[in-house]
Order: sequence, then C-alpha cells, then structure tokens
Amino acid sequence: HNHNHNQHTHHTTPVTMAAPCFWDGGPRPGHFYPFSAPDQRSAHSRPQAGPTAASAGPTTHTTSPSVTGTSVLAVKFNGGVVVAADTLGSYGALARFRDLTRLISVSTNVVVGVSGDYADYQYLERELGDIQRDDYCQDDGHQMTPKSTFSFLTRILYKRRSDMNPLWNTVIVGGFQAGKPFLGYIDKIGVAYEDDCLATGFGNHMARPLMRQALEENPEGLSEEQAVALIEKCMRVLFYRDARSLNRYQVATVTAEGSKISEPKSSEADWQLAHSVRGYE
Repeated sequence: HNHNHNQHTHHTTPVTMAAPCFWDGGPRPGHFYPFSAPDQRSAHSRPQAGPTAASAGPTTHTTSPSVTGTSVLAVKFNGGVVVAADTLGSYGALARFRDLTRLISVSTNVVVGVSGDYADYQYLERELGDIQRDDYCQDDGHQMTPKSTFSFLTRILYKRRSDMNPLWNTVIVGGFQAGKPFLGYIDKIGVAYEDDCLATGFGNHMARPLMRQALEENPEGLSEEQAVALIEKCMRVLFYRDARSLNRYQVATVTAEGSKISEPKSSEADWQLAHSVRGYE
C-alpha cells in the first residue's frame, strides 16, 4: 500500500517545449519589421551574450567584384585624346546591365574611363563629383586638370591598396592641358604611368597592339578622324574576341575646345568568318 502511495505523490507532469514560431525574429504577418526599435525577438531566439552577428568574425573586404565593366581604350591624336568604353555591366558571365556608362566628364578638359567593379566606379565618381562641386562653389576660374585628376586618383587607389581594401578598378585619365594631350593609366594597386595609347583589361592584349601599330605608321600623329576610326575598329575587335563586351559603346573626345561624350553607338559586325573558325570547340 505504501508503495502505491509513494507512486502517486511523486508523479509530475512532463514539461513540453514550445516549438519556435515560424515567424520568430521577423515581423508578424501583415506588419513591418521594426528597424529602429530594440531587439523584439523572443528570448529563445535572441543571442544571450557575445558579439552580435554583424561584428562576429574578421573584417572582410571585396575579393572578387560582382558587377564589372570590361576594357577602356584611349589614344592621343594631334590636338586631343579619344577615350572609349562599352556600356555593359557583367554579373559574372551574365550580360546583366546593358546601359551603364563608364566614362566621367570631370571638367571641361578631363574625361575618366573606368573598368572593373561598378560599385567602386560609382564611389570614384562620387569622389570626383565632390571636387567638381567644390570647384563650382569656389567659382575662382580653377578646375581639375588632367594631371591633378591623375594624381588624385593615383593617391586614392594606392591608399586603398595600402589599407588592404583596394578599389577593384583600372582607370584611364584623358585630357588636354597646356596645349598638349594627356593620357594616364592607374590600376587597383596604384601602379600609374602615362603613354600615347592605353587600354585596360582584355583591351591591353587585343587592342593596344593595333593602336601602337597605327601610331608607329603615323609618326607625325593621328588626326581626330583617324583616332576615332582606330578606336572604333578596336572596339569591334574586342566585341568579336572579348566575351564580356557589348556592341554598344561611348566615345569621348577631349580637345582644347572641351570634352564631349557621345551617345552610345554600335559597330557594323560581320560574323561570316565564324563559320570557318575550327579547333576551339
């Protein structure tokens, strides 16, 4: 009898754990998430101690760009420079954005063309825009020259490289200063140089030899018409050969009169040759 009595007195109800709600940590159906309010998640889903998710782990920087632009080409002619870039933003191998400009008119006699990560391009565009705004507000007749733009961008890119957080871009600065055309190249680790013809990315391998050949064949310099025709020929070659390019590009010219960036244009492409290409399958 005692045994039975003990059994009844020590009997306890089992503890049931409530399953976490499907919406836990988020807004209730039909409501918005309270971004500014303190943490409103239920106690079992909220971390009790330690760093928040955002601050956990090491600081990370871009190691591979997401949306990118391909080659920028540039060449000097007698009295100015021509700079060209297509309008494609590639998401990996996907031709995702087909109407992105990658040429910036910094002042009346400076154009900057940028290849590489498009978000970093937009950062550089904003930095240059701040300087343009300052120049406009000062209204003292001074504005960015090609050499000062080149120096400024070199400093930014080298500083970011030194912080181990590079801007994933290659930049070409073209302009006209003191009666002479100017072309400068800067890559993502701050390597910078000047030359009579420049190209970034795949264009460095495919288009620059064509531009060098044209300059060697015309030692007295190209005319503006020759330079534009040369750049358009190179853009066509890149469209044939570079899988990240698009047959839609802008051409900027900078002369003593000022800078102008064309509306997007296309080259006549002829793919008849493609049928005879064998051995790459």
